[in-house]
Amino acid sequence: MGKKGDKETTKGGRLAEGLLPRLTALRTVTSKKMFGGYGFFQAGKMFGLVTSGAEFFLKVNDSNRPAFTKARAPQHGKMPYFRVPKSVLTDDAKLLEWARASVKIAHGK
Repeated sequence: MGKKGDKETTKGGRLAEGLLPRLTALRTVTSKKMFGGYGFFQAGKMFGLVTSGAEFFLKVNDSNRPAFTKARAPQHGKMPYFRVPKSVLTDDAKLLEWARASVKIAHGK
């Protein structure tokens, strides 16, 4: 997801395509093109996004915000999404742990 008028980038598309199989343990995860980037959904609820600049963001609320704050992860504009730190993005177990928390938030749990 980018800014209005952004064009989809090859780099962003590659990141989205690479993330999808890594998130299959979350079951029924899909992605779709949106605003020059990609939205990530679990059972129809959006929990993450890849920007046109090839950055991955996850949904955040008070339950998982401390981890993102500790990592100094920036927020995506005014949206409740924060960028996933590289240390998490490169570790499959951590990525799934952080994504699971965002899925719960997306489903209102």
